[in-house]
Amino acid sequence: MPEVLLAARGLTKRFGGLAAVNDVTLDLWRDRIHAVIGPNGAGKSTLTNLLSGDLPPTAGTVSLGGQDVTGWPPEKISRGGLGRSYQKTNIFLPFTVWENIRLAAQSRTPRAAHWLQLASKVSPANERAQRALELAGLQARRDFLASAISHGEQRQLEIAMTLATDPQVLLLDEPLAGMGTAEAERMVELLLRLKKDHAMMLVEHDMDAVFALADHLTVMVNGQVIASGTPAEVRADAGVQSAYLGEEAGHG
Repeated sequence: MPEVLLAARGLTKRFGGLAAVNDVTLDLWRDRIHAVIGPNGAGKSTLTNLLSGDLPPTAGTVSLGGQDVTGWPPEKISRGGLGRSYQKTNIFLPFTVWENIRLAAQSRTPRAAHWLQLASKVSPANERAQRALELAGLQARRDFLASAISHGEQRQLEIAMTLATDPQVLLLDEPLAGMGTAEAERMVELLLRLKKDHAMMLVEHDMDAVFALADHLTVMVNGQVIASGTPAEVRADAGVQSAYLGEEAGHG
């Protein structure tokens, strides 16, 4: 049976009188991609920040791997097995692709016994970095400066850096933003490769990618969930069509 790796119950975030996220409940399962969609201002990124610890919730709980992590700082949640990417690519442009990934891998390597050793010689970090490089399909770009690769490859690099920390849960905030058709197709292929061993939540505006990838779909409007189910169920929901997808969502 699929395994729930992250669970949110009644998650709420208020900023003054505004409920940016209001009473959201969801489960993220291994080997399933859960997409969260909605118009701008729906609360999608705020929800991601609550799950990752970047924001503390006003109410509700988050559990990771069966452990209550509500209110934990993001670095502690990350060490517990959660990785995330951001809307704005977050990489070290002057470094090579390999150096970026190895830096991320080093964050999971205890250094007390190796403080006189060159970072490039720390085998566990190098092994994790190599696996992440291969998973992300960036072997051919290994020694390129991050600033010299394409936008789509930079997004792949950010995911590779996340993979180098050995996460079980991936929160991906608009990973296809700004991509052309070929780059978007490569990203979709990458996410499908990662699916088997991870639980994934995808926040994305590219509806073609969402319906190609998602096993489960949650639709948010004004901080609230208005529909949740399989892509087919959500596509057929009249309330979703009028609130977000438009009438064309019911066709094709």
